[in-house]
Amino acid sequence: MNTLIIRNANIVNRGKVFQGDILVRNGRLERIRPALDLSADVELDAAGKYVIPGIIDDQVHFREPGLTHKATIATESRAAVAGGVTSFMEMPNVNPPSVTQALLEQKYEIAAQNSLANYSFYMGVTNDNAEEVLATDPETVCGIKIFMGSSTGNMLVDNPNTLERLFRDAPVLIATHCEDEATIRQNLARFKEEYGDQLDAAFHPRIRNVEACLRSSSFAVELARKYNTRLHILHISTADELALFDNTVPLEQKRITAEVCVHHLYFHAGDYARFGNQIKCNPAIKSQAHRDALLPALLEDRLDVVATDHAPHTWAEKSAPYLQAPSGIPLIQHSLNVMLEFYHAGKISLEKIVEKMCHAPAIAFQVRDRGFLDEGAWADLAIVDPEAAWTITPESVLYKCGWSPFKGHQFRGKVLSTVVSGHLAWHEGRLNTSKMGERLRFNR
Repeated sequence: MNTLIIRNANIVNRGKVFQGDILVRNGRLERIRPALDLSADVELDAAGKYVIPGIIDDQVHFREPGLTHKATIATESRAAVAGGVTSFMEMPNVNPPSVTQALLEQKYEIAAQNSLANYSFYMGVTNDNAEEVLATDPETVCGIKIFMGSSTGNMLVDNPNTLERLFRDAPVLIATHCEDEATIRQNLARFKEEYGDQLDAAFHPRIRNVEACLRSSSFAVELARKYNTRLHILHISTADELALFDNTVPLEQKRITAEVCVHHLYFHAGDYARFGNQIKCNPAIKSQAHRDALLPALLEDRLDVVATDHAPHTWAEKSAPYLQAPSGIPLIQHSLNVMLEFYHAGKISLEKIVEKMCHAPAIAFQVRDRGFLDEGAWADLAIVDPEAAWTITPESVLYKCGWSPFKGHQFRGKVLSTVVSGHLAWHEGRLNTSKMGERLRFNR
């Protein structure tokens, strides 16, 4: 398919909604006009529907290599595309972890063969791989990931000298997971002594508490300000951390940015009684008061980007006792649905959803020619019916793990079609895997 026309669309782009036709040719958005008197190889009528830029998810765990019983780049990229996500940035805590340039490039090779969505992969940091990290190419790699909290394998970075050097010399954006490990360990020891086998998921936000988040985030911000580092703090989960972030300058000018994930916007600590380990994640989902502070902070641009931290585990793993069950939630197929719930509740506009899920990650990471419905850009887009009601069934879940905390939930709003780099990859409930996604490039 060389040409595609989408007709009669309500186009959501750059803070506006307007009607028009879209011509896609050779992977790019060639023309966006009120009406196009042209024919194409494929034509779609989007009357009454909305066309949005493809979502860019800046934080996912697709588990490959080494953890492929949970997920693969192939399976999770397909789930992403079904949810309107056309590009992802994936984390290095796989097996072996992506902590050398050679190991990082191996993931790109896997994605080139198997990823239906566009892709980029973070370079991982340990206490002793600074030379490898500093060799990262800013034009072809989304960023450097530092776990300033627990992680898989040897990826907890707590050496002050390593942190100082990387914040001083990093050639590319640093993304951080911020939870203070010493605080968490002290909390866990105390609760285990007091409650023993009675610990369950409801204790998770008390163990991985507000203090652990704030202490670590504050330290990261302090380092970034000291060295003028380009810092992006992932999955903010507390009201206390919001004061660390500025909303008085445009996103393009910010050196320190922040992400919020859909599960921290949606769930609160009262939900552990129903979902248990299904919503056990790091940082923990916290009280309703913290949850309720996050959406206003997003609307006022103190929080910049909405993502998922998509992190699948098998049902058997999640069914283990609390202390043995791994942290992480599969979310990427339904992130837009969560945000549309807020839209239907009158809490956020479609324009703001597009800003935070599409435009902002493109700006924050300087993604080249993506994130906007602009002529000349890559044709990454989704056709959405915001009114269509549908229920999440086991059959509709495309994650390899096969489950979702939203099983049985009825959402209002559905992705009808997804175009990835000009390829109609999802349409009428079917995936088209005849063409894979592209490697992301960055204007750095």
